[in-house]
Amino acid sequence: QVQLAESGGGLVLAGGSLRLSCVVSGRTFGCYAMGWFRQPPGKEREFVASISWRGASTVYAESVKGRFTISRDNANNTVYLQMISLKPADTAVYYCASAVGTTTSTIASRYNYWGQGTQVTVSS
Repeated sequence: QVQLAESGGGLVLAGGSLRLSCVVSGRTFGCYAMGWFRQPPGKEREFVASISWRGASTVYAESVKGRFTISRDNANNTVYLQMISLKPADTAVYYCASAVGTTTSTIASRYNYWGQGTQVTVSS
């Protein structure tokens, strides 16, 4: 059974930083791309960042470029999302997801396993 467990969310002031982690079990983590998505209050889920299976390639939503960094540790089955210069608009439930293949994707349907989400709240 594949499981994804996010952690690291919380309440932070605007301009602050957080690092989200997602541990994957039940799957050969290093064989698949990973992604982060988020769902702001009252809005649809949206793409945030994706990283290829060995970490050589990354892609980001325009809204987070230069502020968020996705990385992975294949030895520990973990993907990270480092977030700096946080804004109130970044408030959302953040989800990690494991892709169907090795390459990055901005499309939610290209991910077949999802975590339960972790809340990030940025106050002004």
